[in-house]
Amino acid sequence: MQILVIGAGVIGLSVARAAARAGHDVIVAEAADAIGTGISSRNSEVIHAGMYYPTGSLRAKLCVRGNRMLYDFCETYGVPHRRCGKLIVATNEAERLRIEAIHAQGTINGVAGLDLIGGNAARDLEPDLSCVAALVSPSTGIIDGHGFMLALQGDLEAHGGAIAFETPVERLTPMLQGWRVHFGGREAGHLDVDAIVNCAGLSAQRVAHSIEGYPAARIPKQVLAKGNYFAYAGRPVFSRLIYPTPVDGGLGVHVTLDLAGRMRFGPDVEWITSEDYNVDPARAASFHARIRTYWPGLPDNMLVPDYAGIRPKLTGPGEPAADFMIDGPGGHGMQRLVNLFGIESPGLTCSLALADDVVALLKA
Repeated sequence: MQILVIGAGVIGLSVARAAARAGHDVIVAEAADAIGTGISSRNSEVIHAGMYYPTGSLRAKLCVRGNRMLYDFCETYGVPHRRCGKLIVATNEAERLRIEAIHAQGTINGVAGLDLIGGNAARDLEPDLSCVAALVSPSTGIIDGHGFMLALQGDLEAHGGAIAFETPVERLTPMLQGWRVHFGGREAGHLDVDAIVNCAGLSAQRVAHSIEGYPAARIPKQVLAKGNYFAYAGRPVFSRLIYPTPVDGGLGVHVTLDLAGRMRFGPDVEWITSEDYNVDPARAASFHARIRTYWPGLPDNMLVPDYAGIRPKLTGPGEPAADFMIDGPGGHGMQRLVNLFGIESPGLTCSLALADDVVALLKA
């Protein structure tokens, strides 16, 4: 089967690799001139454990399974990573109840090794921390996201797959036995394929609207949530990721570490209506206030604007968080077509598990 995957971010590359390893003829159409230029290059590069997500949700199932698969992949392919662990901290009694609920949910989801500890035990692990309790997640880690995508690309190409860069998809037309794909770009034209997987990230809804005959009512709204990051100008004071209790639209302004030894804070949640990656230095004031609830020792004037990412959410402020949406033939009735909507955090962690499920849908 010849499969066209739209988008060469971490999800598109994972799906394309899985399909190629299953013996299919795979082409990835990428509008940009390189892999991972969108959502995949603007996140925390965290390997999540899966304790936050509702029982039975795609996020819960794919994150727990994907966590194990991702560590195995990194070991096999030499992708830089570190299983540093994280603490979800409670700074008052109300937050203690919230992390107890997260612990219970993580246990239901099958997350291994979670442990509730008191404030003194948390400070034994991280002396600069201020909290009354913490949830320890030993299976959380960090990864070189670009290194991961390069490994996916290499394995895809080793199994006969290819990426067509600067190749935007403009229209998809169903045929009797497959699909006709109309491309723009420098080599505009068309290609006939057997199957389509839409992994276009922020452009997923636009691509779906270009599919002739696809029911418009199935295309969910897209809500853009910008996440800003600030770098810390000094030496890191934490050896683990530090997360506050979650907030509306995200997991809160947390301490994230990278493999080069730098410490950053973010992301926050800024609801926007169009793509904008500028970080407003004035947001540092709200970052200081949030960070000092769990790190009172944060010095003044040590946060530097770093970068921003955008989450392609399916729900907006005040609405219950939507699950990932994987719309396959069983839902929309069109042969060998899968649209992926709202694949935000923990999408990187879920990517390998999600890819296997998508390829299975194409075989159905």
